[in-house]
Amino acid sequence: MQRVFELLKRKEIQLLVLIAFMVVISGGAWALYQTQIPPEQPILFPHDIHVQLQIQCLYCHPGAQRQASAGLPTQQKCWACHGQLRKYTDPAAPVPLEQWPVELQKLAGYVERNEPIPWVPVYIVPDHVHFNHRPHIAAGFACEQCHGDMSKQKVAELQQTVNMGWCITCHQQNTVNDPEKRIKLIDCGTCHY
Repeated sequence: MQRVFELLKRKEIQLLVLIAFMVVISGGAWALYQTQIPPEQPILFPHDIHVQLQIQCLYCHPGAQRQASAGLPTQQKCWACHGQLRKYTDPAAPVPLEQWPVELQKLAGYVERNEPIPWVPVYIVPDHVHFNHRPHIAAGFACEQCHGDMSKQKVAELQQTVNMGWCITCHQQNTVNDPEKRIKLIDCGTCHY
């Protein structure tokens, strides 16, 4: 042990330890930053426009009412509305697909090829966490309480870091007057089973 202390007194060793420490800290900061970057999507879905048209979140994400995953819309779901656009153009002078907005051209391509849209989930929980939207919706929580105001977002982005501390804080704040429910909601087995 004495030998280690002797080595640590040398300036070049101290510099190496400092560099190693900075590399570890920088790597951790970079990794955290990477988790906050929204993934690139195959179609730049304009949430803001769809919210302004008063399309409910559950129309595109119906799984939130019935299952753990809210689900991501299929090309059939998107085309159910966007395919109708052709009906409302002047039949004498239809707008060719090449003149449609680029993102709708991409959607039409998926439909024509009968390919699923390879959406990239934005909110992802680790495999050891079992999150279910259904009880949150049943408790009266609005989507924007966790996902933010989508009327202000073009493409979906993380609105806050979703981690265990964030979930527990919410569970504690919403069970102040119900100790029995609080015990259940902050028990490890509620989310880790």
